[in-house]
Amino acid sequence: MGVFDVFSKNKEEKLSKGLSKTRDSFFSRLSKVVVGKSKVDSAILDDLEEVLITSDVGVETTIKIIERIEDRVARDKYINTGELNQILKEEIIALLVEEEKSTFSDRGIENTNEPYVIMVVGVNGVGKTTTIGKLAHKFKEAGKQVVLGAADTFRAAAVDQLTIWSERAGVPLINKGMGADPASVTYDTLDHAVKNNADVVIIDTAGRLHNKVNLMNELSKIKRVMQKVIPNAPHEILLILDGSTGQNAFEQARQFTSATEVNALAITKLDGTAKGGVVLGISDQFNVPVKYIGVGEGIDDLQIFDRIAFVEKLFQQ
Repeated sequence: MGVFDVFSKNKEEKLSKGLSKTRDSFFSRLSKVVVGKSKVDSAILDDLEEVLITSDVGVETTIKIIERIEDRVARDKYINTGELNQILKEEIIALLVEEEKSTFSDRGIENTNEPYVIMVVGVNGVGKTTTIGKLAHKFKEAGKQVVLGAADTFRAAAVDQLTIWSERAGVPLINKGMGADPASVTYDTLDHAVKNNADVVIIDTAGRLHNKVNLMNELSKIKRVMQKVIPNAPHEILLILDGSTGQNAFEQARQFTSATEVNALAITKLDGTAKGGVVLGISDQFNVPVKYIGVGEGIDDLQIFDRIAFVEKLFQQ
């Protein structure tokens, strides 16, 4: 059984349920835009722009979507409001396809002779440690040997929480306690992984709010230490963002993508919010693919992001 098989269990049902608040909010606004109208004109497009922005899609991405629809209206001369949902769905999917640059795959892990190293970044409170635990569980379920590293040593709660998750997932945790040097923890974790032929290493890093220089220096030090053990590490720098925070998630993405080479995103807590539009805007604006989404609190409620399934469920009526 591959990683993607495991992640797809009950996926559609959980995805639909997890996006219900975003979907209900979005369509209640969209329906007001088209009520009593027969064709898509500039007034409708202005209203649609407002709906997308207030759905936390973001200004830049909203403008792209509106321009695409304007081009279609100009080309096709007449588009009725009944077609608007389908056109909007198609343009959002096309936008996400263009931005998709994920290199992760089953083959990427299976064919390597060294552990696949994921360095996880993000501020406190976004579900970082929980996401690490869920990822460990999924990889373990897929038959991978997983090792966790507790390199967020500035909060005792972070180490304690990761310990609990490692036990739940049944994977080893390298932990030197609160106050330990994060780079030292990282080195020991990768050394253990290599010696024990692990497939995947997941390193938790500090979620403190930094200024850009301090954040960059700290993450750079961890990466340099990784490369003493595994030259190509980290293979993935995964930024965790809380989808329920809306525009705050954009600001966090801005800070972390400018401080380090983030190449994957995980958007958490989508089941408790109507702000699911952030998934579309953040991926597009920062040119980083969304790899995982969290649609519930359970250990199986982390999903590999499927752009087409996501948009289909967002537009499901």
